[in-house]
Amino acid sequence: MSFASWSLRRRVLGVLIGVSAVGWLLSAVLVLRAASHDEAAAADAIVVLGAAQYRGRPSPVLRSRLDHAITLFERGLAPRLVLTGGVADGDTASEAAVSRLYMLQAGIPDSAILLENEGRTTGQSLERVARLLRARDLTDVILVSDPFHVLRARRIAERDGLSVLTSPTSTDGVWGRVVRQPAYFLGETLKTPLASLVEW
Repeated sequence: MSFASWSLRRRVLGVLIGVSAVGWLLSAVLVLRAASHDEAAAADAIVVLGAAQYRGRPSPVLRSRLDHAITLFERGLAPRLVLTGGVADGDTASEAAVSRLYMLQAGIPDSAILLENEGRTTGQSLERVARLLRARDLTDVILVSDPFHVLRARRIAERDGLSVLTSPTSTDGVWGRVVRQPAYFLGETLKTPLASLVEW
């Protein structure tokens, strides 16, 4: 290989690395921005993305999402709650069913609850939620999930035709979350740019 050819390859590689770094930095900024801003306002429904449940009890992560959604519902921001999440390996109940029981115990009327209990990923759940809501001529949603997750979820939901406002479970201490959950944060910054193309 000639020196000129090697030099050209190094320059091309340098450009690719630079572009990738800038793209990742932009993604990181957007994920952090979404994580620290609550857009909750009047909508048709509040969509709560599922998380693990343990023998019929919501995990701390799922409980945080449900409690946040209950607060939004009690503020009168939407007349319906859509609870998502299928049956994980080894479980006998879906995340959505466990979430429904938690909501009922909190005093939420069953008539206000819709279930999507088949999705095993964010993409699968939101695709089914979109079909569920479109069948009722509803499109405007408040999407509830963890701070680092809401931007990717928003892009998936918009891909499925929903009009989305995001409401992360907490907008406080985002930088502290980065320190405590670096792998989670990094994963979302890498997945989010592809959310419109790849089902996660």
